[in-house]
Amino acid sequence: MLSLRTDPAVQDVDLIHRFLSEDSPWAKGIPKLLVRESIQNSLNFGLFESEAQVAYARVVTDYTTFAYVLDVFVLQEHRGKGYGRMLMEAVLAHPRLQGLRRLVLVSSTARGLYAKYGFAPLEKPETFMEITRANPYASDA
Repeated sequence: MLSLRTDPAVQDVDLIHRFLSEDSPWAKGIPKLLVRESIQNSLNFGLFESEAQVAYARVVTDYTTFAYVLDVFVLQEHRGKGYGRMLMEAVLAHPRLQGLRRLVLVSSTARGLYAKYGFAPLEKPETFMEITRANPYASDA
């Protein structure tokens, strides 16, 4: 049975850490402590088959004007089942995320999926700025 869970306490920190630190192009090498802290400080969306987590997304938000959707993934062996779609539908339907002025998502993959839910390239990219730190999780050893 498939279920969506938002409680930070039930998210599989080990699984999320393993995916982010080993398989994601955006968080290679991230320490487990930072993953645990990010889960505690986010609105979480975990998809579970029975008791096993198979997909995840989280949102960082002020709940009034802005939300950043990130760390979206479906485990390789569970792709093609519509789980990415289910995650995005759950995020966009969440009651606390209604009426926001802006939701952003940074992704180089699954852009077609995100476009189906209204995400588009920045309308005015010249107005956005960022600080990017190359490989912040690299070991000094």
